Amino acid sequence: MTNSLYGPLADPSADAGYPADHPPRVGFFTDTSVCIGCKACEVACKEWNALPADGVTDHGAGGDVLDLTGMSYDNTGGLGASTYRHVAFIEQRVPARRSATVDLGMPATQLPGAVSPGADRNGSGDGQAGEATEVRWLMSSDVCKHCTHAACLDVCPTGALIRTEHGTVLVQDNICNGCGYCIPACPYGVIDQRKGDGRAFKCTMCQDRLGAGLMPACATACPTESIQFGPLDELRARAAERVDALHAAGVSEARLYGHDPDDGVGGDGAFFLLLDEPETYGLPPDPVVTTRDLPSMWRHAAAAALTVAGTVAAAFLGARR
Repeated sequence: MTNSLYGPLADPSADAGYPADHPPRVGFFTDTSVCIGCKACEVACKEWNALPADGVTDHGAGGDVLDLTGMSYDNTGGLGASTYRHVAFIEQRVPARRSATVDLGMPATQLPGAVSPGADRNGSGDGQAGEATEVRWLMSSDVCKHCTHAACLDVCPTGALIRTEHGTVLVQDNICNGCGYCIPACPYGVIDQRKGDGRAFKCTMCQDRLGAGLMPACATACPTESIQFGPLDELRARAAERVDALHAAGVSEARLYGHDPDDGVGGDGAFFLLLDEPETYGLPPDPVVTTRDLPSMWRHAAAAALTVAGTVAAAFLGARR
């Protein structure tokens, strides 16, 4: 069967040619509202997949000292050829949420930005208090989205990128020739070439573990169940219930990202519950499969070529007269 380029697609594995009795499509639901930034998923992923360390400098004992950024607790920086899971730390200053307090007879303190009653920020005493603020961390474990319509798969010239029987997208590193076409094709900027190697690498969703009936290493290691793994349809239903529960609890900013089969990539095999706009997490607000317009582009190119050929032929025949 031919690979569809865009639009809803109920069964990507069947579209790729797998028989009807193939396993159900599986995926990740990452609930960022319960992520504690422990990075257990990063460590488990690196250990299971034997990935090289990131940011290792040439000093220290045998060049095994991590080069810390000094800018954040996030020293990984982002997804890459040696980092299939990346936990982002996003610091925000937001209006303070007022909650019930208990008087313990202790000296009173104020939240950052608060002004004592009867005094403004300039000490003029006009009684207008400033808005109190607080700092919050948004933590999110990012990963390859295993798109329903995967542009990286469409552009791969060697067949190194394949759709698996589980509906995931896999790079066969023994076939990859390092051409790099898949890197700009990915709308999420996930795939990368490993330095000193040249081949492309990304999350495999632990294909070897799936074949043995095991969960991916990251989901197994997550202590808060922020990373949930299972059949994709079940995860989508569970995620919708979670959003409803958060809205009922007053967390109106909770929203799902990548769950909709009608979006620009046909829905993701790894989707997220976010507490802010996608851009805050470094995610595109409206991702589109980059190969969607290839057929029309080829048709326009063919039409242009025919026009040029017709013009040249007409000029040649006119000259002969």
